[in-house]
Amino acid sequence: MSDALLLHPDIDFIQSVMASGGEDLKKCMQCGTCSAVCALAPEDAAFPRKQMFEAQWGLKDRLVADPAIWLCHNCGDCTSYCPRGARPGDVFTALRRQAIEHFAYPRFMGRIVANPKALIALFLAAALVFWTVALWAPKSGPTPGLEFANVFPIPVLEALFFSLSGLVLVAFGAGLARFAKALKTSGAGVNLPAGLGAVLVEIGTHARFSKCGKNENQRLGHLLAFWGFLGLAFMGTAVGIGTMAGLVRTPLALGNPWKIFANFSAVVALAGCLILLLGRIRDPEKRAASAYFDWFFLLTLTGVVMTGIFSELLRLTQATRVMYGIYFVHLVLIFVLFLSAPYSKFAHLLYRTVAMGVMKTAKAQK
Repeated sequence: MSDALLLHPDIDFIQSVMASGGEDLKKCMQCGTCSAVCALAPEDAAFPRKQMFEAQWGLKDRLVADPAIWLCHNCGDCTSYCPRGARPGDVFTALRRQAIEHFAYPRFMGRIVANPKALIALFLAAALVFWTVALWAPKSGPTPGLEFANVFPIPVLEALFFSLSGLVLVAFGAGLARFAKALKTSGAGVNLPAGLGAVLVEIGTHARFSKCGKNENQRLGHLLAFWGFLGLAFMGTAVGIGTMAGLVRTPLALGNPWKIFANFSAVVALAGCLILLLGRIRDPEKRAASAYFDWFFLLTLTGVVMTGIFSELLRLTQATRVMYGIYFVHLVLIFVLFLSAPYSKFAHLLYRTVAMGVMKTAKAQK
């Protein structure tokens, strides 16, 4: 006879999952339809039935350390076939949000980003930072035309954003370290190198999205937003380092290859964001299932790209000083996007990479 297992339900965790998008959790009757129709679940470790059961019982420690919750892309197949309308995909989205908040470093930042009311303070703080820069940061002197550096000095912005990037990397590193420790404790392990290469290819091509049935078209939007943003992030970092080293002088000419690449990346990212936004707006089920956590990241990213494009167009036309106001909004959105990255849906990229690597390594070792 097997030993008895004593469960300790976390009622607060159950309520948090239901409040953050998994409100239909209790409708699950454990029929297993979701696991049967999911094309993304491994045959030897099918989900989401097991995780739905654990979520109903409030087994938080098991769930936040379960790499399987990161293998789900919420394509909607399981939700479409669920006879009770339990929406397992939305429950998994809520579980991932809970995991990000659980591993967040520092933890209060995880709570701030998870709370839409507290998030307002984050935007106000960012606005105050750039208002201070605009009013009191030392300027190098006006230029013949309208240039952003007249109001927002480039050296000050570079120092600010590179410092912010350092803090974000520390927060990501600490959060992932906590996640890795939880994986080890749960027995999943974190031997990444064996499976990391294949995982990066899967993420880079978004191959798993092609297995989705109901919302397979979301792959294009995610691909464009993913690669467009990476291109912009690379350009921002490269140009920032180049200007600090005295190798690059901004603004770059329109015909400059780096400028062409940056503009192309912006158009690609904007196209991806708009595809994803329209997909959520047009699909009643997806619109109803989209929680604050989804909208915050997508709208902030879209805002960053759109204000960046408008700022450049206004600078090129030299028609109005409104460009400084648009650029101010652009800087605020970038600041919030970066500062919230380890605690928002942005964090999916790294947590999912680790989880997929763990699962692939475990499979290869069997």
